[in-house]
This record gives sequence, structure tokens and C-alpha cells, in this order.
Amino acid sequence: CAASRQAACVFGCIPVPWLCDGEQQCPDGTDEQCGQASECCAVSSVCGTKKVQCPGTHHCIPHWELCDRHQDCEDGWDEEGCPQQPCLPGQWQCRNRVCIMAEWKCNGIDDCGDSSDEDVCAPCTPGMVRCDEGKCILESLMCDDKDDCLDGTDEPSTCGELHAAAGCCPSGWGQGEGSYRAVLLHVTLCCIPTVCSARVDIRSGDLYWLAPAHPLTPVLHLSCSRTHVPCRDGTGCVAQEYLCDGEKDCADGSDEDGCSQLCNTPGHPAPCQSHEYPCGLGSCLNASLVCNGQQDCADGSDEGGNCSVPCQRSCTHLCYPSPQGPRCWCGPGYRLTEDGLSCKDTDECTEWGKGTCSQTCLNAPGSYSCGCLPGYLLEPDGLVCKLTGPEPKLLVAVQSEVLSYGLRSGHEEVVLATDKDRVVFSLDYDLVERKVFWMDLATESIRWQDLNSGKKGTLVKGVRSDCIAVDWLGRNLYWTDGAAGQVLATRLGATWQGMPEYTVVMDGDLDQPHSLVLQPLAGLMYWSEVGSRSRLMEASMDGSRRHVLLAQGLGWPTALALDLPTQRIFWLDEKLGSIGSAHLDGSSVKVLKLPWVRSPFAAAVCEGQLYWSERKTWSVQQVDKASGKNRTVLLKRHGQPHGLQVPSWGAPNPAVPALAVLAGTNGCAKSNGGCAQLCLPKP
Repeated sequence: CAASRQAACVFGCIPVPWLCDGEQQCPDGTDEQCGQASECCAVSSVCGTKKVQCPGTHHCIPHWELCDRHQDCEDGWDEEGCPQQPCLPGQWQCRNRVCIMAEWKCNGIDDCGDSSDEDVCAPCTPGMVRCDEGKCILESLMCDDKDDCLDGTDEPSTCGELHAAAGCCPSGWGQGEGSYRAVLLHVTLCCIPTVCSARVDIRSGDLYWLAPAHPLTPVLHLSCSRTHVPCRDGTGCVAQEYLCDGEKDCADGSDEDGCSQLCNTPGHPAPCQSHEYPCGLGSCLNASLVCNGQQDCADGSDEGGNCSVPCQRSCTHLCYPSPQGPRCWCGPGYRLTEDGLSCKDTDECTEWGKGTCSQTCLNAPGSYSCGCLPGYLLEPDGLVCKLTGPEPKLLVAVQSEVLSYGLRSGHEEVVLATDKDRVVFSLDYDLVERKVFWMDLATESIRWQDLNSGKKGTLVKGVRSDCIAVDWLGRNLYWTDGAAGQVLATRLGATWQGMPEYTVVMDGDLDQPHSLVLQPLAGLMYWSEVGSRSRLMEASMDGSRRHVLLAQGLGWPTALALDLPTQRIFWLDEKLGSIGSAHLDGSSVKVLKLPWVRSPFAAAVCEGQLYWSERKTWSVQQVDKASGKNRTVLLKRHGQPHGLQVPSWGAPNPAVPALAVLAGTNGCAKSNGGCAQLCLPKP
């Protein structure tokens, strides 16, 4: 036996993780005994400092999953002896103590099981507000430093702003809950002498107050919760991540004003374009409106000064007068160089995520054009590529079932069902034979079902894995073993005959490999490691040419997805609550911290959307892959979703052979590479 990863048994060798795991694998039971005293060995710790080991197993969970009201260890050890506690943030507790998503209240469906989430929907009487838990309290009890709501929703974080300073109202004004002297508007600190009639919105946590612009004319103002900033017109709040992201999220567009002068804000603010003039307050004005005799900038900085000085500069494109004297400007698609005279073409194709092409991009002087890969069609906007042919569908594992969800129609159907005491964990799809493969933790086996005939079978037994991945081109299936620190593989056509038939592709210094994705056309695989040092890795599918793709800025990347049209890899980070992406060479890293990323398990990309499964909110969600915006909850069920894939439906997909000829370097695609048994592709 291989001493580093195997142990001797009566009939041969077994993996080291099978020793003392509470289950007898050797016929004589020697794998559960130690020494002459026949006492079972203690399972060695493999979890490191970041995670906790489930007793008697090699399964590791992060510290924050202890006592979180969700069973993460198979025997429920992580929830034993836990004190009674309220639900997690974003959840709502029913009368029967069940926790559901807060957004499920008053949706016409009995999500609690005791109807308490629907019984609380009647409006409160005037002068009262409803707590998130359901009961009504007097509005005057808001922000009184006492939890009048059991869940504390009457004391949001913005209550502290109400008590920031004590003040008094002018004669004739009635003092409200408190006073507030300074409030953050956009990113500018504005001092307000007096605040009266302030209140906090119990649902959003936003702070509204009346302040006198004139002694007799009160003006409504707004302050937002910690993660948001108010729009200048006071009509709403936007997330901090959306400041200076190139899109107007406020109705008045104030989240994009002054981006050239901002510091310490999310995103990468850019100065005004070369055909624009920077106003004094940070906004940008079209150069054609400067020095036209009318004040177009709010502060009037576009008029006066040296506006009368004629343009006599040697500008490459155009010249316009300004209060500072003549300036050069460039047409759309160009930017002004450092000499202030010349114009240089802007390469829109390098500005991923800024509203340019969703797939291929061809730059041209002053312009660019978008294109699509085979199997896609360019939308009328000239930017977005959509799949042609049948509707793309999402495969989602929810408890003991696998659902198919139409990404255009929203149609749902159950395509696979196992025994109710079995959990469909990680899954993947073979688009050639239309088979679904999944990890069955209860039986420690990888199983499959043919979606055409309904026939089921077992591919391999005696394995434990967090993630499986199908190489539909080389006809293999790979999986990670985080406890053993291995990546393994077997033939898709293998049949269980009583003995494991698989090979260890990678071993050694893997630090708890977790999520795994394959790129069969290039013969490459990518995986995340969540041990003592979190990182993203790349290697050939035979285990060679292993190297670190990314090792900085990661917490616990638990879900990976490839977007081959844009040549990017996406990950969801459970610890940091973020979505990240990078080019497949590790460059062009982009990270979006989003509050709804809590416990991601699996992810997939299709067209312009990123999809992922959230275990603790029992939901499948989507966002725009480039911006992280337009979040939508697609599915929610009474059960944890796990594996998730967007397969190319068809038997087989007619576009696949063409792509293989154009881009494939998978040496196992033809005649199994000449191998009698397992063939592992190598670029």
C-alpha cells in the first residue's frame, strides 16, 4: 500500500481517511481498531485553525456554522447543546420557533407551517409600526434604547445618529425623538444646525428627519443604514458598492456625480471624459456648453474667467474655450494624453464589466464591435450574447431531488428523485449521454441517472467528496477529497464491481481542496483550497503543471464557476460575503462584497448571469455577473439546495464537436487516447 495515503486491510488497501471513521470497511474490522487493546484510534485532526472537525469523521466545518440552527455535521453534532437564540440576520422567527427568510413573510404562502408568517400581515393602527417579528408597537418607542421588538428591529444602527447630539428646535417647532447635527450626504459631511421630528423607518433602518432650510419651511432629509448612502434628492438609498460604478442607481444620478474627486470609495473612479469639462462640485459637463453665456454647472464654474481667449492651441481633434483658457478635447472613443494636445484611442475591450461586450470584442479607432461564439446570437443592443437553440436550464439539487428550472420561462420540474433520507449533494451533468451524476453522502458513493431512460446506477463507492466534476470530452469524472487532500478520477463508463476503480490524480501539498471545475476543451482544471491558506489553483487534468492562480484576498471560496466565453473564473466567498472573478491567467481580479452572499455551496454562469445555491437561506439566487446587481431569488424550498449546474441540453449538443475541433486539446477525446483503461488528458 502507498504509505502516505493508504492502509493495509485483509483484502488489500483502503484510504487512510477510512481508518477510525466509525464505519467498518475491512471484513475483520481492523480499520476501526488500534493496537493490542483493540481500542479505536482517535481520528486525527485535519481541519486546521479555521474550522472544527465533526467527531468521528474527517469532515470540517467553519467555526461560524456551530449553533447556527442548521445541521452541518451529518450526525447533527454542531447543533447539540446549543443555547436558545434568535434567528440569523435576514431571517424571521415563526411562532413555532422555525426560522424563515424575512422576505417570505406576507407572500401568501404558509412558509412557517403554523401560518404565523401570514397572520401578521394586517396593518397596524395609526401611530404604530410593526416589528419584523410581527407585533405592533407605538411609533414613539422607536430608538428609545430599549428592545420593544423581540428581534430588536425598533433599534436599528441608525438610531445612534438620532442621539449623536442634543439640540433644540426654533420657536414654534416641536422637538422629535432626538437631534442630529451631522449627516453623511453622498460622501460630503454637511452640518445641519437643527433637526426636528426625526424618525427611523423600521423596515429599512433609514433615518428621516425635518430640518429648516428656512425658519418656516421644513425640508425632509434622509440618512441610510451603514452599508448604504443617500441620494442627493433624498428619495432613496443605494449600496456603497454602487457608487461610481458607471451606472446611475439614484433617480437623480447623484451616485455617479463627482467621481473624479472621490477617495476611499468603492470602485475605480475615473475623471471626466476628454470631451467633458469638470465643474467645481465634481460633476462633468459637455464641453460644448462651456463659455456659452449660461451657467450650466451648479456653481457657475463653466463661465467667466478666460472664456474670451480664442482657441489657438495645436489640438489633435478639437479646441474649446474655458474659464481657465483654451483646452483640447477628443471625440468619443478617444482620451486626451498627458501633453494635453494629442488624442489616444480608448480600448473598450479591456474594460470588462463596464457595459461593453459580454463575449468577444474587437477594438477599432474610436470605436469597438462585439461578437459571439458559435451557439450564441448577438442581441439588438450589440453587446449581449444569448444562447441559440433550446431554452437553457438550471439543474439544482434540493435535498433528495434534482429540479430543472427554465432560465427564460421559469418552468420547474423534478427530473430526478432519490430516497427521502438521501441527500443529493454535489452534482454534474454529462451532456453527451444526458446523465446526471451526484455525490450521495449517506452511502459514500457517486451515483448517476440517465435522463432519457430513467435508468440509475452507481459509478463508485467508498468515496467522500464536497465536489464532483464531469469531463464530458475525455469521458472521466473527477472529485475532491478535502480530508485526504486529494483530487481523484474514474471513468464515466465504470461500473461498481465491489472494488474501487479510480486513481489519485493529485496528492501531497493540497490544503483541503473543495470546489472543482473543469475546462475539458483545454485539458485544464481549477479548484479552491480552504485549509490553513485559502487559494485558487490550476493544473492540467492529469495533475501536472500545478500552480497557484490566486492567493490574496480570499477568505473561504466555497463555490467556483467557469465562464468560458469571457475566459474568466468566478468564486463565491462564504467568509468574506463576496463574489469575485478573474481572468483564467489570474489577472484582472474583481471582487464585489454583497450582503446576500452568506453560505454559498455551488455556482454556475450562463450568458450574463451568475447563479448560486445558498444553503442557509434555502434559496437559489442570481445576479449580473459583471456588476453584482439585479439580484433575484429564483427558487426557495423547504430544504437546503446543494449542487447546481447549467448544462448544455441536447443529446449531444451539436455545437460541441465544432468547438472541440477549434479549441480542444483534450487528448482523451478520441479512442480514449489509446488507453486500455483510464486516460487523463494533458495539454
